[in-house]
Amino acid sequence: MSKRVHVQPYEKEDLKRGLSSRHIQMIAIGGSIGTGLFYGSSWAISRGGPAILLTYLLVGIAIYFIMRALGEMAVEEPVSGSYISYSNRYIHRFVGFLTGWNAFIFLIATSAAELNALGRYVQFWFPDVPIWVSSLAVVLILFTINIIGVSIYGEAEYWFSLVKVVAIVLMIIFGVLMIFFGVGNGGNPVGLGNLVNHGGFFPTGISGFILSIVMVAFAFGGVENIGLAAGEAKDVKTTIPKAINSVFWRILIFYVGAIFILVTIYPWNTVGSSGSPFVEIFTKMDIPAAASIMNFVVITAVLSAVNSSIFTNTRSFYSLSLAKNAPSFLSKVNSKNIPSAAVILVFVSMLFGVIMNYLIPESVFSLFASVTVFGLISSWSAILISHLKFRKIKIKNNEVDKLTYKMPFYPYSNYFGLFFMAVIIVCMSILPDMRLSLGVSAVWVVLVFIAYKFYTKKNIARDTLDKEDFSA
Repeated sequence: MSKRVHVQPYEKEDLKRGLSSRHIQMIAIGGSIGTGLFYGSSWAISRGGPAILLTYLLVGIAIYFIMRALGEMAVEEPVSGSYISYSNRYIHRFVGFLTGWNAFIFLIATSAAELNALGRYVQFWFPDVPIWVSSLAVVLILFTINIIGVSIYGEAEYWFSLVKVVAIVLMIIFGVLMIFFGVGNGGNPVGLGNLVNHGGFFPTGISGFILSIVMVAFAFGGVENIGLAAGEAKDVKTTIPKAINSVFWRILIFYVGAIFILVTIYPWNTVGSSGSPFVEIFTKMDIPAAASIMNFVVITAVLSAVNSSIFTNTRSFYSLSLAKNAPSFLSKVNSKNIPSAAVILVFVSMLFGVIMNYLIPESVFSLFASVTVFGLISSWSAILISHLKFRKIKIKNNEVDKLTYKMPFYPYSNYFGLFFMAVIIVCMSILPDMRLSLGVSAVWVVLVFIAYKFYTKKNIARDTLDKEDFSA
């Protein structure tokens, strides 16, 4: 009989399970729909043409497998650190340290970029309001929401996500009416000709199709946040599987469906040429104030992204602290079981984004947007590798039959996902505007490794001293 494999237990958590099934469902939806779909879709379509539909479908399948791997672990081990804790436990402490502190640079980069985008959307209505003013106001409001309680965060995210979902569903419905019945197009059905009439289905060739994977993957950034919510879900074994099971169908409807409408109604090489393609469709339908409606929708998308960033990064720092990969004060919780010290650290980090938007508002978005891709690849790869180790231990201990939410096609689904991560890295090295982010990421990994060696050496020395004092 083989020897049973034991793993180190997680640290005790003091967070409150205040997220209901309704909250978890919308957090999952909100994580997979962001400004990457609303505005990044134009860039992706310009690279791949109508074939971008296949790109979204293939990347969507990879994302689905990543979420299933995360879901299997989250149901069995629902901890707030999610993939950070799993990396620390199943791969190596440095991987947990890296994925956790990636959250810090990811937080600064995404918040600065998202707040910059928010300020520009606000200027659509109030052109005299500086970007940094609206950025500061949003940070203060969302900080208050997240410090009050996790259920308030869940409620805010529910409504932010609902606005995005309704907008996309309406766009798809209007698009179908225009394509097949000519509604909004003078009664003349648009038909499916635009899918092949402008250079074919692969107008930019296979190379363009493959290179578009980078932006498509970027658009899916945030789906992994559902794992961080598992640590505060009321009924993990019910809510998490339900949310993840619907991810694939949401991808088909919201991403593939929305992009299908865009490349069918417009020639692929004109999509977004006169602004957001989503605004163009609402305008074609003669909907009053279409631009203002979509501006409101995209503002809620940014609010959702920033709100989610505060929550997920707070839980990341909290988990790092519990694993002794960050200062102990970050694991302190207030009377409402909120890791308030971690929330304050996130708030201060976001203030840096506000300052950057004050100093260089014209350069912030392009400066920080590409840096986020490395954080996504690291997180998704860590999930897949952690799951491989997790399942091997379950097999060794004859506990596979006890798993209630199994990853399909293991281990081939893991390898499929990891293959896609490798493809994205290769594409980033080819694209000139993405190479900089790879260089910055490489420097960041070196810096984190140095910090890891210093911090863990200091931490181990302190633990040894504490043990000697106790034994004395």
